[in-house]
Amino acid sequence: MTLANGRHRRPQPPGAAGTTLARAAGATAVGAAALPVLASGQAHAASSSVWDKVAACESSGDWHVNTGNGYYGGLQFSASTWAAYGGTHYADTADRATQAEQITIAQKVLKGQGAGAWPVCSVRAGLTRSNGAAAAKPAVAKSTKAKAPAKAPLKAKAPVKAPVKAEPPAKGHAVEHTVRHGDTLSGIAEALRIPGGWEPLYAANRAIVGPNPNLILPGEHLTWHSPAPVRTAPVRTEAKAAPAKPAVAKAKAKPKAAPAKAHASAAFVKPISAHYWISEGYGVPGPWQAGHHTGVDIAVPVGTTVHAVGAGTVVKAEWGGDYGKMVMVRHEDGRYSLYAHLSKFDVHAGEQVSAGTTLGLSGATGNVTGPHLHFEVDTTEKYGSDINPLTWLAGHGVSLT
Repeated sequence: MTLANGRHRRPQPPGAAGTTLARAAGATAVGAAALPVLASGQAHAASSSVWDKVAACESSGDWHVNTGNGYYGGLQFSASTWAAYGGTHYADTADRATQAEQITIAQKVLKGQGAGAWPVCSVRAGLTRSNGAAAAKPAVAKSTKAKAPAKAPLKAKAPVKAPVKAEPPAKGHAVEHTVRHGDTLSGIAEALRIPGGWEPLYAANRAIVGPNPNLILPGEHLTWHSPAPVRTAPVRTEAKAAPAKPAVAKAKAKPKAAPAKAHASAAFVKPISAHYWISEGYGVPGPWQAGHHTGVDIAVPVGTTVHAVGAGTVVKAEWGGDYGKMVMVRHEDGRYSLYAHLSKFDVHAGEQVSAGTTLGLSGATGNVTGPHLHFEVDTTEKYGSDINPLTWLAGHGVSLT
């Protein structure tokens, strides 16, 4: 997990040659040549797990997503690419097709363009022409054979494994974690208090995670064995979350809390407290819709904690198209700070935050070339109302450079 030269991927100018397959997570495809409509009986490959990983990278695994940015479905097909490879045989746009149908079209794109059609996510998911286009028939045969003789022993083993796994936790030597949406290895390692961070956790679970530590999927079960009893952070996190809500309620109920909020709003901090560097400055001219870069890109590894720069109210905590997972906070001076390309967010719309509050973790979601935090300051909630975030923060006594 080294620092990458992460920044916004510059969108393809209108009218440029070729069609774009996807922009989420920095994936774009070259122009697709029209191919005949696919036969309805063609099945997708049994290697759908690799396509699940591509979809997790492209759209957080939402096979029916339509954010209005011109790209559809779990693998983020453009309408033109979907039609060119016969997708309209199934549905008008990819988000209206089933997962199996989307994978069938993806296999055609893979055959015509190669894994480079998803330049970032294919690398993260380990997608190749061979594993992405594996024949369906052999897979079905294998699964059929496995169902009769193999599943019975597996089910028999499960009850045996249960007591075996139960013993270490009783001694405090082993902890399990089920991956949820937005989790990262570094975040899990911090929660489980693992010495050395994410790397030993990854080493212990490489067979489950696969070759890319930046790509973990919801539902995967990770296990960490410790020589000493482990006090897991999930318990502490819940303990922190429980009093946090009453604390807000008390602040609203008690008049004394108002001066505390006013005092907190006077302080501002950097959005990143860890080591970082600026990979793209504000106002750089380019083919963005606004005509220039609307914020600053702060290069940090995936899973770096992102803080609210000042007190305010969360107005957005959602998927923002090219911004990926994003959080927007309205501050007392009427300005809006925006934090984009997160791997997860820990706040919700309407929540009150203070300077330094953890909003989420940095990532590489949306339209990017690598992991980073896009920090932006706007005068309204609408795109294009940006101001120089460095100048704004400097006015509050904070320097990012």
